[in-house]
Amino acid sequence: MDQNRAAGEEPAFRVLGPLEVRVAESSRLSPGRQEIVLTMLVLEANRVVATNRLIDAIWDGAPPATARAQVQICVSALRNVLRGSGWADALVTRASGYLLQVPEEQVDAKLFARMTADADVLAAQGKLTAAAALLRRAIALWRGPALDGIHSRLVRARAAQLDESLLQAKETSFDLAIRLGDHRTAIGGVAALLAEHPLRERLRGQYMLALYRSGRRAEALEVYRVGRELMIEELGMEPGAELRELEAAMLSDADQLLPPRPAAVPVQARSSDDHRTPRAPHQLPADIADFTGHAELVATLRRVLLDREAPRAANVVVLAGKPGVGKSALAAHVAHRVCEHDFPDGQLYCELGGTGPSPVSPSDVLGRFLRALGVLVEGIPDSLGERAALFRHLISDRRLLVVLDDAASESQVAHLLPGNSRCAVLVTSRVRLTGLAGGRVFEVDVLEPAQAVQLLVRVIGQERVAAERAAAEALVRLVDRLPLALRIVSARLAARPTLTLSWMLERLSDEKRRLDELSHGELVVRASVALTYDSLDPQARRLLRLLSALRCATFPAWVAGVLLDVGVDRGSALLEHLVDMQMIEIAPAGAGSAPRYRFHGLLWLFARERSEVEDDGAHHAVARVVARWLELARTAHTTLYGRDGSTVLHSGVERPELPADLVRQVKEDPLAWLEFERDCLCGAVDMAADSGLDEHAWDLAVTLVALFEARLYHDDWERTHERALEAVRAAGHERGEAALLCSLGSMHLSGRRLALARELLHPALATFTRLGDAHGTAIARRNLALVDQMRGEDDSALRGYEQASREFAAVGDVVGQAHVWVQIVALELESGDIARAEQHLLHALALCPPEGSKRVENQLRFRLSELLVRQARYQHAAELLRGLLDTVRSSRDLMGQVRVLERLGAVHAVLGDRAAAAQVLREALDLAGQAAAAIPVDGIQRELEAVLGERAEREAAPPVVGAARLTVDSLVLDTLTSGR
Repeated sequence: MDQNRAAGEEPAFRVLGPLEVRVAESSRLSPGRQEIVLTMLVLEANRVVATNRLIDAIWDGAPPATARAQVQICVSALRNVLRGSGWADALVTRASGYLLQVPEEQVDAKLFARMTADADVLAAQGKLTAAAALLRRAIALWRGPALDGIHSRLVRARAAQLDESLLQAKETSFDLAIRLGDHRTAIGGVAALLAEHPLRERLRGQYMLALYRSGRRAEALEVYRVGRELMIEELGMEPGAELRELEAAMLSDADQLLPPRPAAVPVQARSSDDHRTPRAPHQLPADIADFTGHAELVATLRRVLLDREAPRAANVVVLAGKPGVGKSALAAHVAHRVCEHDFPDGQLYCELGGTGPSPVSPSDVLGRFLRALGVLVEGIPDSLGERAALFRHLISDRRLLVVLDDAASESQVAHLLPGNSRCAVLVTSRVRLTGLAGGRVFEVDVLEPAQAVQLLVRVIGQERVAAERAAAEALVRLVDRLPLALRIVSARLAARPTLTLSWMLERLSDEKRRLDELSHGELVVRASVALTYDSLDPQARRLLRLLSALRCATFPAWVAGVLLDVGVDRGSALLEHLVDMQMIEIAPAGAGSAPRYRFHGLLWLFARERSEVEDDGAHHAVARVVARWLELARTAHTTLYGRDGSTVLHSGVERPELPADLVRQVKEDPLAWLEFERDCLCGAVDMAADSGLDEHAWDLAVTLVALFEARLYHDDWERTHERALEAVRAAGHERGEAALLCSLGSMHLSGRRLALARELLHPALATFTRLGDAHGTAIARRNLALVDQMRGEDDSALRGYEQASREFAAVGDVVGQAHVWVQIVALELESGDIARAEQHLLHALALCPPEGSKRVENQLRFRLSELLVRQARYQHAAELLRGLLDTVRSSRDLMGQVRVLERLGAVHAVLGDRAAAAQVLREALDLAGQAAAAIPVDGIQRELEAVLGERAEREAAPPVVGAARLTVDSLVLDTLTSGR
């Protein structure tokens, strides 16, 4: 930036006041929509503004059907306006929205931000006069309230942020004036601004100090009294600690309130008879009166900071955590707990600006510390090494606490460490400074639920929270217990005692505006997160945005490489970088498990918001990751059933190549893998449906039935299929719709909702037949035959099974054939045709592929146990069932366990082992209860009562065999497969 801009040279785009576009003369804009669109583009200059965000800004969540067309018309009109001002090519169309490409110095808000930042740097360097002059020029850019006259919720929210930045700049300007000794001149400006903003404590403190240094002590104390009464009346709370301490200092005429005077002699040049020692520095920021939570961590930090067992080095503690988690507040709280008695020689404090665009250099920090320790400006060495050496020398015999807030890196901190063990250092950072020699890193997490509610209590009062306890707990959950967000919510509620917690809950419930709502004065969640986001490199920022598209609580490392279309190693490295920067976190995992990652809720909202604004290629990234999940699920299904496509339909989507290590993980235990990744797999169906990937959506949904059926996840079964149905119907995809209807029909069969099952299966069969899809026809026909069997229409069922068997054979689905023959065997057993049942059971076993389908094999073995019972070969049946029970237990097949235990209990009863029978039947009842009534238990209960009541006598074998023989309805359920 050219800090010497000509006085008449104004930025072309001006928002610090009414909106204006200027070059040589003002350009005329139509009020309303044109102004709102241009405002949004100027505020996000050089960043893409999504069309959806422009629509939200214009119509505030209630757009007309023609909203997109109207935005296009506005943009076209704006191009004509800009053409007259020489900016015809500045407004660029992008796939997701529009972009205003202009130099930053042509936007007054950007110029203002840069000038105020430069003024901060000058002030930090001790160049107060230059800093004050630059701030005055920055403030002069303002022409009135930001974006005055534009009525849009989103624009007003941004305008409020800009107005707040002006207030902060004015406050800083007053600080500089007072430090420069110009307190009499500052009085008028501070008084006028305080009259407009009477609750700003920083302004009130400046006014008090300016009055005091002008010899008007009584007036200064009266300013405090008036402010205190106002805060109690308006906010229900006392002034902050800093203002209270200022009043106490004035009452005692403390030396610290006197204007600074330049010392006559540098420390190094003092004569030997000058025994004066500089006063101990006390630079800590104020503690928070309503600090809540982290009691155990506070105790641990205090113990570590005061540990004297390391005789040669200072104790160094690093507090790391995500944006808004309260690291700085915790550091200040802990520092105040230890400083008074344990570090009598003072405390040094510096905000290092690690998350800002210009972190403070170690050399500048040491300059501040040396001045605080009494070294005059002319006595401070120029080089970093000499400053660090002098710093260590001066505190070599002192007990001093050093607090370094918001560190950027180890290198920024390394030169600031004391050289003796009597001192201690407390560092906060969003980065885990694990490379800092001797440092102990502690993670600062969000508050516990009870602590979060207690924070609300301490700020807004017990009565309001108790009156709406449920709303308070819901608010805590909604902001994920993030302390910064909770403080904003509390401050807004405290400022308006008539507002209810339910009202605030309703405001925050809308995800699209939640971050807008989490803003109050200088407390802004979005701005806090944006500091870290802006410091990331472009590829890491893009990964963060793409990760927000995932619909699962945790995710594995490989998704990063797939989303970015880069190698696994590069993707994993970027993930770890995001973890180090506290933008995502490593989720808890079992021993030996590969790391998994997750978002904090508000950080996910931020990433999602940035994705909507900045990402053009997100659709392709989503397609890649959904395709990978689908291929992994197909691998699991193939392993379970022996061959790809066995009893399940697939789409024609392109199949990606899978890494060998992933394939190995899936094949080791496919059902366990499906269970482990269940959340991600179901989320992938949502991602596919939302992105218009209808083929992926239905294919993945029906493939996952292998898991849903085995674990009785009927809610997941229905929800994923309904989402996929929305996608295929929107795309007009008949085959996908038929596949989903057929699978939902199977789900209703499992719940014995036969009428609903038939309603879905008939249209599915008709569609498959019309499309000439022989495989789909076979699956639908088999399921309809199963409906007939469950209704007792055995002849119709047999005809359906025989035809389905021929159709499965025609498409080469031998597993499907085996399933059909299992059902035919059930009919034959029921009719008493034992010989044919045995013959067909052997035929079904022969059909199973040699590479093995464990699920089909288990179902055949179960059917064989029934055959053995029918043949009165009870010992053989018991042995078979015990082996089968071990198998279904190892795969956690809940339905299979209940069925095997039920039959094994009946066989034990026949064999006279009533204790064993009662034990396994009770276990069957317990497991069936876990399935939330998805498994009928009446038969198990009756069998258990018979065993316990000793009503089933050993000689009454036929009735017991009848009891051991399950009803057709209960038997057929276990043969339903995941391919329906």
